[in-house]
Amino acid sequence: MATFLSQVINGLNQASILLIATMGLVIIFGYMNVTNMAHGSMIMVGGVSAYVLMEVMGLPFGVAVAGSFLITALIGMLIEKVIIKKLYSKPTETILATYAVSLILTELVRLKYPLSQNVHMPLPGAFRIGSVTIPYYNIFVGIFAILILLFTLFLFRKTTFGKKLGSVTQNRTMTECLGIKTASVDTLTFGYGAGLAGVAGCILAPTTGVSYDMGSTYLTDTFMTNVVGGVQSFFGTAVSSFIIGEGRTVTAGFLNETWAKIIIFMIVIVLIRFKPEGLFTKERR
Repeated sequence: MATFLSQVINGLNQASILLIATMGLVIIFGYMNVTNMAHGSMIMVGGVSAYVLMEVMGLPFGVAVAGSFLITALIGMLIEKVIIKKLYSKPTETILATYAVSLILTELVRLKYPLSQNVHMPLPGAFRIGSVTIPYYNIFVGIFAILILLFTLFLFRKTTFGKKLGSVTQNRTMTECLGIKTASVDTLTFGYGAGLAGVAGCILAPTTGVSYDMGSTYLTDTFMTNVVGGVQSFFGTAVSSFIIGEGRTVTAGFLNETWAKIIIFMIVIVLIRFKPEGLFTKERR
């Protein structure tokens, strides 16, 4: 029983990181309809930013989180301005272009940091409930993921920017006729989605270390989570993050990581077969 509870707690940590990373994909893939193959590299850039800010420059963890967001958001905005803006109606070319960007970012980091770099734990220690140990950092990650989700929901549903984004998503031509600068909305939206990926990388860094390929696994996981939950549903993303994060971690605790991935992928295939639109679908007009 203690082993099971420990796996559940670890699963919550994985689900929280997956939620933050996938929210960025909900914005870019779901709202903007851009298949961003560089999303995993954005996670990696966030982890590298955390390493530089915390270990090289000696700055506190809070600054590293904000810095990782800003750095990846600026890179995302640059990518949107220079590359994506010309390819919105060309999905195949977008996939190739963002994949090329992913390779470039990965190799640039690999040249500088060919080996994994460690980031110290910002909240060391844990408390015990019976025979179950709960790290303080896991609690922080869970609370932080919920706060990020609530802030994102507020930003997209209650603010002027969110209303503009909704208008652009539903009818870009009419929105432009109303005098709204859709190009600025696109750039800011893409930047915010990339920034969330960077935050996920920063949060992930103390537990796994930082390496040039740390985002490759999460690229698959985030797309899978997004599709299962519903490409435009933040609530669905939260639910699917919990299912996939918990399912993989608990299964790996009793079998192994390989079998856990196989079982989760099989479950996802069945879900997509019968619910191709995802568990929660946002109605479109």
